[in-house]
Amino acid sequence: MDKYGLIGYPLKHSFSIGYFNEKFAAEGIDAEYVNFEIPSINDFMQVIGENPNLCGLNVTIPYKEQVIPFLDELDKDAAKIGAVNVIKIVRSPRGKVKLVGYNSDIIGFTQSIEPLLQPHHKKALILGTGGASKAVWRGLENLDISSTFVSRTKKKGMLTYEELTPEIMAEHTVIVNTTPLGMYPKVDYCPGILYECLTPNHLLYDLLYNPNETLFMKKGMEHGAVVKNGLEMLLLQAFAAWEIWQQ
Repeated sequence: MDKYGLIGYPLKHSFSIGYFNEKFAAEGIDAEYVNFEIPSINDFMQVIGENPNLCGLNVTIPYKEQVIPFLDELDKDAAKIGAVNVIKIVRSPRGKVKLVGYNSDIIGFTQSIEPLLQPHHKKALILGTGGASKAVWRGLENLDISSTFVSRTKKKGMLTYEELTPEIMAEHTVIVNTTPLGMYPKVDYCPGILYECLTPNHLLYDLLYNPNETLFMKKGMEHGAVVKNGLEMLLLQAFAAWEIWQQ
């Protein structure tokens, strides 16, 4: 039986294990998906060594960047942003193992936001600077949209929330929240942007999906903005991971 899995720490709530095991059962695929909760990235090669039927892995925090030195190859998107969330394990008949890293967050985000884009969507603000923000930046770049990061603290080449002006808000008509602000149970929070400057020309995309409508999205809708949450991205990146493993 083929095995797939997820590495990360901690792994209390994992969408992937439920999604893939339900998929395998529904489609009669002789495979299982398991969680590998490893307290250190140095345990990674032990997971590979002890599971000879392991064909692919998902990677979640805090290992999306830390796993890269252990890999033999990266696809161009994963290399560009320096973050991996899918590993394809290629085994030769002689037992040699080749580990190839990909980033299906980029694929999931791109496919999810693309149908909503209009010709006036030329520039974006990416709220947050964590691992997911890099995938969003690359996805938007692939769609010919230039992005500026917004951070709570002053960083080179980025804006702070205090530096946002009505002019900047008018120019950047795509706004993507990659922060955890507004996630259940703290649903009364949202990033500190100038919501009063939003218009029907704006597209607000929230990577969060619990709750279904975040405060960030609700404030956008109040001004006629198009809004979307991250649930479809989650499904599309899982689907993309399966496609990668089957190539």
